[in-house]
Amino acid sequence: MRFAAIDVGSNSVHMVIADVQRDGYFEVIDQTKEMVRLGRHAFSSGRLERPAMNLAIRALRNFVRLARVRRVERIRAVATSAVREARNRDAFIERIRRETGLRVAVISGAEEARLIFSAARHALGLEGGPHLLVDVGGGSVELVLVRDGEPLWMVSLPLGVARISEEFLRSDPPTEGQVRRLEEHLEEQLSGPLRKARRAQVVNAIGTSGTINAMVSMAYAARGEEPERLHGLSASAAEVAALRRQIVATPMAQRADLAGADAKRVDLIPAAAILADHVLQHSGAPRLIACTWALREGLLLSMAGEPHANGRERTRRRSVRALARRFGALDDHGRQVSRLSLKIFDETAEALELDEPARELLEHAAILHDVGHAIHHHRHNRHTYYLIKSAELLGFSPLEIEVIAQAARAHRKQAARLDSPEFRALSPSKRHTVRGLAAILRLADALDRSHFGVVKDMNISCSAGRLAVAVDSGSGQADLELWTCETRTDLLSKLLNRTVTVRPLRRRASRRTPSTPRTAGNRVKAAHR
Repeated sequence: MRFAAIDVGSNSVHMVIADVQRDGYFEVIDQTKEMVRLGRHAFSSGRLERPAMNLAIRALRNFVRLARVRRVERIRAVATSAVREARNRDAFIERIRRETGLRVAVISGAEEARLIFSAARHALGLEGGPHLLVDVGGGSVELVLVRDGEPLWMVSLPLGVARISEEFLRSDPPTEGQVRRLEEHLEEQLSGPLRKARRAQVVNAIGTSGTINAMVSMAYAARGEEPERLHGLSASAAEVAALRRQIVATPMAQRADLAGADAKRVDLIPAAAILADHVLQHSGAPRLIACTWALREGLLLSMAGEPHANGRERTRRRSVRALARRFGALDDHGRQVSRLSLKIFDETAEALELDEPARELLEHAAILHDVGHAIHHHRHNRHTYYLIKSAELLGFSPLEIEVIAQAARAHRKQAARLDSPEFRALSPSKRHTVRGLAAILRLADALDRSHFGVVKDMNISCSAGRLAVAVDSGSGQADLELWTCETRTDLLSKLLNRTVTVRPLRRRASRRTPSTPRTAGNRVKAAHR
């Protein structure tokens, strides 16, 4: 179904439109945002100002028009801190209904935290931990401590950047005294939750709002890097502390010139930097990880029935299969190449010095290796690389996505040399992983050259100087597969330092049963020694 989620926030109003599957996967169709600053002066006066309300209603009226054009079937709209606390909120909500037709629900801080947690769990899995979710809005801050995908506690506090900027940071740039008073206020309000997080030995902080994730974006820009996507990237606590010092000392007119700065947030970024630094320092979290899923995605999930991600593994698998389905690659060929790849991995992993996490990345690369055909058959492996890199694969780190994309790109013979700039940018250990996965994937793809699944099983044996692959095609013919393998074993042969041969299985008089799984790499390991 096609849903739209609208967030009437303290700084801006947002809408995201998405096609939502029953398993919780959704494809974003459109999204838009307008800065209306409902929270300006509202936290001190207790009332929403008419100019801000007029801007918000104008934006919402256009959102409704866009939703109608996009054939949205259902809209859910919520309002958060600024509206929640305003004495004239009921009149504002009624005016929205009358002028736009939207029924906006004013949600509590606890419900806001729950929706943010739901979105982050769906996007990242949140296994292990504990992880500290940090969502910084204009009026409030939501903190959630999560271990193994389950919340240990949630709090919502009146510490949004619009609120604390207005109350404490009145000079440009703020004075040392203003900063000190803000830090004292944060200590008073946050000491309890952050002390609990430190005692729990939180492993990282996860930012789920644009305001705080601006720190991650600026940290990357300070390194001279321009990431293609923010989701999953991280900045160290030391980098955030350095950014905080730089931002606080820079006048607003010059902040937009800082590397990676968002011009629309220059007035609020000092408060965000001070808050982010305070959370990291007092919780003990070593880094801040960006999560681009938050309240609006939580609303979409709630409309879809809020399926439980059930950990990172399921999140990752669902995300990969959704991408393959989107580009017509979730087919028998992809499944066959995945099955054969894992069989080869289990027999060669130890000799190739590939660890268990690499096995999962190989499986995903095999499923996705042909998505580039949706763009063009010619050099489809290159299109595959860019589609994987640009997709929002949930639950993966950017480095894992890079390994999957490069292994998938290298499944064709033309990529055997693996000498692209992206490949050279990897660390030696990751280059080694990509080579190993590419070598396996190239052979597995060749073993289903006809796309008919004729290879039913394989026996892999190793002797001095040779790796022998005996192909069992049952009653079928694997001539095309065997012919293709002649040009697809070179990389695997080089990495194993032995000749790789692929031959049909010679049958005995009595039909033997298919081979059973063995310990990963046991045969090759013995010969390798």
